[in-house]
Amino acid sequence: MGTTAKEEMARFWEKNTKSNRPLSPHVTIYKWSLPMAMSITHRGTGVALSLGVSVFGLAALVLPEQFPHYLAMVKSLSLGPALIYSAKFALAFPFTYHTWNGIRHLV
Repeated sequence: MGTTAKEEMARFWEKNTKSNRPLSPHVTIYKWSLPMAMSITHRGTGVALSLGVSVFGLAALVLPEQFPHYLAMVKSLSLGPALIYSAKFALAFPFTYHTWNGIRHLV
């Protein structure tokens, strides 16, 4: 009769513990480098872009009014220039970083 997966895993970990084999490396033991940070940021901006496009597309389908109505609503809030430029940067940074980092990777 065969062993169960739980028994196999117990035997595997027991063997590794007795032989003092190192565990697989984890991100916390590596020394941070620029390529590592750029790779993580590239993945993060990719996820942010795909989520942003999905949410924007879903909102365009579900919301009852057209885009100019919501644009006028935001303009009527009279937000300060610092907040407006911060929001523009937050929207533009993921797109520009992801695009240029992708081009750098291809080159």
